[in-house]
Order: sequence, then structure tokens, then C-alpha cells
Amino acid sequence: MSHAREHQRDRRPTWKPGKRAVGSGAPARPDEGRGAASATTALVHSPAAALRGVPALVVSGVAFLALVGGAGIAWLPMLAVGPALAAATSRPWGVVRIGFLAVALGAVLGSRGEEPGRDQAIVLSALVAVTLASSLASALRGRHERVLADVRSVAEAAQHALLQPVPATVGQFEVAVRYSAAAAEARIGGDLYALVPTPYGVRLIVGDVRGKGLPAVSTAALVLGVFREAAYDEPDLLDVVARIERSLARNLGRDDFVTAVVAGYPDAGRMEVVNCGHAPPLLVRGTDVMAVDPTHPAPPLGLSALTGETPSLQVLPFADGDQLLLYTDGVTEARNHSREFYPLIEGVARHVSDEPSRTVAALHDELLAHVGGRLHDDAALLLLRKPAMACSTPAAESGLRPTG
Repeated sequence: MSHAREHQRDRRPTWKPGKRAVGSGAPARPDEGRGAASATTALVHSPAAALRGVPALVVSGVAFLALVGGAGIAWLPMLAVGPALAAATSRPWGVVRIGFLAVALGAVLGSRGEEPGRDQAIVLSALVAVTLASSLASALRGRHERVLADVRSVAEAAQHALLQPVPATVGQFEVAVRYSAAAAEARIGGDLYALVPTPYGVRLIVGDVRGKGLPAVSTAALVLGVFREAAYDEPDLLDVVARIERSLARNLGRDDFVTAVVAGYPDAGRMEVVNCGHAPPLLVRGTDVMAVDPTHPAPPLGLSALTGETPSLQVLPFADGDQLLLYTDGVTEARNHSREFYPLIEGVARHVSDEPSRTVAALHDELLAHVGGRLHDDAALLLLRKPAMACSTPAAESGLRPTG
């Protein structure tokens, strides 16, 4: 482990996934995800709702200019702007109402001029044609919005199945999780995390899949499924990692891999960590923040057969009040406008508190401010804290009993 004061810059992962996972508007906090679809839909429609009165104002403004300008029907073709703009803000019947208003005003104003009736009829016919075309465009837009809403709801359900919400307390630990996707339109990507109580203590994983799109999501789902199953079955944490490795070896392509940190708390005062090419976790002890660098670096999951190296188990003393932060490279590789990386260790030292949720929220807000409001890669933060409490064994505290 290296002390925070010796690090002027956060260490970057030994193995770089080099991905841009599908990411979006996944809710910033997974435990708040149930309302994400309605919130996102509201955000999408709020600009349109604010502009719904603009088409009527445009039509009225054009009519006023034609009335006071005394230019006959010269201004009247501009009335078509009203129904054309309404196609982007209103439903078809709203477009028809704006079009009817435009045609009525055009007929009244045209009758006040001295232009031939043929010219007036051409202008009014053009207004009717634009209104009908705009109504069709509005109907198509509404259909696309409904399809998009359905897709978003499916994506939200997939996120809850893949990245299950983590409660504020798991076993004897206080926990906080924050996941931010790179794009506001997406829900899930290649970053993964899970934390489960098992007969062998609380176990957790944070990882990063190489690649992007649906293949990355599929690999993340595979890793999480194997982890949740093996975490209950295998007494040894290294055997949990080996199960994941074997599954990936059967299912991944030659160039695919997953960086991950798998940790477990089998006994009081002892934390086990297995780092597979991932960014080093941060151990917070009081006001000190230390990077838990692996003693024997191991390749990412899915590549051990190519390198011949196997992961090693690292044991850390973990007392009451200690905290462990796991994260993905979307945090440490986030750059500001000066192309400087986000200094995570310094950020943790600034914002550490006895409430993991408050610490993680402050880190997330500072991260967004560092990049100017929008991330260019998925970013996950998982912080757990061991509060002082009277308890016997990890198995008893998690409510489970070892079998066999």
C-alpha cells in the first residue's frame, strides 16, 4: 500500500480496457433508478412543453407585421412557420389548430389587400399543405417518442437485473454506490459491481469490461451471474475468481477481457482482496487514504490462460471505522479541459466522512465538475465502511450460516 501523500496523481490501472461502454442516463444512483424512466421522459419533453406557445406567437407576430406594414400578402407566407414549428412541440391536433389560425388570419389579411384572388388562393393553399404535412410529422414524432420510451423502460429493467440496487447496509457494513453512465440516453454499459452477504462473509466485485455496446453488457451480465453464484458456493475467495475465469475462458473472444477487484470479509478485522488488472482500491483509515497496490499483479479475467499468471490473495487489516473504496477507470481517467486526470486520492481525502453516502455523493459531484458536467466513460464508485458494532462472526452478522 502506498500513502496518499506519496501520490501526486492517482495510479492508473495496469491493464487498460480501452473501452467506451454504452452508458446514459443511467440513474446516477442505482437505488433511485425506478423513477429514472419517468424523470428522463419529463426532461425530454420539458423543452417542448415550454415552446408550445411559440407557434401561436409566431403566427400572431406575422399577422401583426402584415397588418401594420401594409404590404398586402407579402408577409403571409411566413404564417407557415407556425404549423411547421408546432410539429416539433405539439400533437397533430395542436398542429391543426395552429394551421387553422394561420389560414384564418391569412384569409382575413389577404382580403384587405389589392392582390388578385389567385395569389391569395395560392398562399392559403400553401398554408393548408404545410399544416397537413406538419400534422403528419407530429404524428410520426409521437410514435418515435413512444417507441423510445418503451426502449428506455426495457433498458431500465435490464439495469435493475444486471446492477441490482445495493442497500445502505449489507451485513456489518455501511455501503454507498454511485454509477454514472457516459451518455444520458443509455442505462447500462460495461462497468459492473455487486455486493452480497454469503455464508463466508460479505463479498463484493467491481469490474470493467473491455469493449462497448451489447457485447460489453452481455459480458458484464455473465461475470455478475457467475460471481453471485460462486460467492455462495466457494469458501475460498480465489476459487470464486477461478470460477469467473473459467466461465470467461469458455465464452469470451480472444481479445476480450475484464479487469476486476474481488474482495471479501471472512473474519473480523480481515479483508481479502484479489486484483485482476484493475485500478487499486483505496483504503481509508481515519484521515489517511492509501492505495492498495497488488503485491503480485495479475492479468485481467479472461487472459490468465495466455499469460500463465494466476491471481494472488492480498490480506488487509480492516478494523472498525475503516473504509474501502472500489471504482472503475471512468473515475481516475476523467479529464478536465486541461486534460488533467481527476485526482481521486486527493478527492477522497477532502470528502471522507463517517457517512459513505455523503462521501460518494461529494466525490461524484466533484467528478462531474472536473469534467465540465458530462462524463466520457462509465464511472462506478462503491464505498463500504465498517462501523463499530458488537457482533460475533461475519456469518452470523450477515444472517447466514455456513453449510457443510
